Amino acid sequence: MEGAADAGWRSLLRPAWMPTLAVLLCGVLLQSMNVLMLSTVLPSIVGELGGVDMMSWPTTAYLASSITAATCAAMLATIFGVRATYCTGVTIFGVGALLCSTAPTMGWIVAGRLVQGFGGGLEAAVAYVVVRRALPEAVWARAIALVSGMWSMSVLLGPLVGGLFARLGDWRGAFVSVAAIAALLVVGAFIVLRFAAPDGRSPTPRMPAARVALICLAIAATSAASTVVAPLAKAGLIAFAILSLAVMLRLNRDAVMPLLPRDSFRLSTPTGIGLWLALLLCITFSPLQLYVPIFLQRLHGLDPLAAGYAVAGASMGWTAASLATAGAADVWRDRLMQTGPVVMAVGLLGIARLMPASGSVWLYVAIAVVGVGIGQCWPFVAHRVMSGAQSGDETVAASSVPTVQQMGFALGAALAGLAANASGLGNEAAGDRTAEAAFWVPASFVLPAALACLASLRLNR
Repeated sequence: MEGAADAGWRSLLRPAWMPTLAVLLCGVLLQSMNVLMLSTVLPSIVGELGGVDMMSWPTTAYLASSITAATCAAMLATIFGVRATYCTGVTIFGVGALLCSTAPTMGWIVAGRLVQGFGGGLEAAVAYVVVRRALPEAVWARAIALVSGMWSMSVLLGPLVGGLFARLGDWRGAFVSVAAIAALLVVGAFIVLRFAAPDGRSPTPRMPAARVALICLAIAATSAASTVVAPLAKAGLIAFAILSLAVMLRLNRDAVMPLLPRDSFRLSTPTGIGLWLALLLCITFSPLQLYVPIFLQRLHGLDPLAAGYAVAGASMGWTAASLATAGAADVWRDRLMQTGPVVMAVGLLGIARLMPASGSVWLYVAIAVVGVGIGQCWPFVAHRVMSGAQSGDETVAASSVPTVQQMGFALGAALAGLAANASGLGNEAAGDRTAEAAFWVPASFVLPAALACLASLRLNR
């Protein structure tokens, strides 16, 4: 094990493991690139089909079904096997893309994205299960760093692919190409992932209807909180979402086959604390993608594409830091997890200080620093969640990482909206309050960064 760690990236990039890595990385790249491609072709879709008032619905539908599917992924992988579950997820993803390509109305696009989200959620969650089952523990951190790196590549490829099809006036062709790539990926995954058979020892569970319903309620409340304007209504919906998840976790602890680890979010186990840390890190990161592009456009005159690529610096920072630190020794892993939230807090304070008043290069450095903070510790947080799993929860612990990641982004988006509304953004009676919001939105997320720092200290004890 130690020898593998000392061999650097060669310990992971072995010929025997390259086909498995290729399948995983292509799957994550396909899913993440498709998310960003949609934002590029969406104006063309609205121009042809109408439904400008529904522009946020395709993304919301995708996120909701993705989280639901990711939560159920471990159970399905245990019953039907990893290969069958992964291939099914990619197939559903491709079918959803085909539905979008034939859409006569915006409602059809929303339905297609709902289908796509379910397939993408299965695929993303099972990818972590494959890392845990197919690769030795010594290379998990590097494998997770590579998987995270695909999101940064998609930041560059997604808008370019979508922009090409939009320029050709063929937004439907973009979805057809996604479906074709998904079909090729299904064939490759079926050939490569032969090691994963169903676990015949596991009991066949009943449909966890109550737990899935609670998850759906939490997602619906979080999505609604992102759209309502009244601060009290927004806060109430966020509280309802948290309560629904708490009840789900309580039911989950006594289940024969859990949807999340039985010790999720307990402060007495490595997996429980690790999931808290993952959730808080993603909440801290979330305002960058949602509000920073708006601030850059309104305060500094950037066009949408330039603002998007400026925020992409955070994703690039995440990837660069993950790849640079994934091979760190054990003592450094603990230090990187402890200092990661601090680095994120410094970046957020820099954005809060510079965004309202200056468009200097230091603003873009601060944006990238937030990504560096989460990137330097994310592979080790995911590793600690998987390695600390209780007996019988190994598969569900692996799939819980992307599930909690998506939950953190969704909850963070709702909290960012609450902070933006509280600072006066969108309140026409109060005048243009963009500068005030540009300070308070990033500054308010220093609190979850501080809580993440406490969680990392607890985890390393």
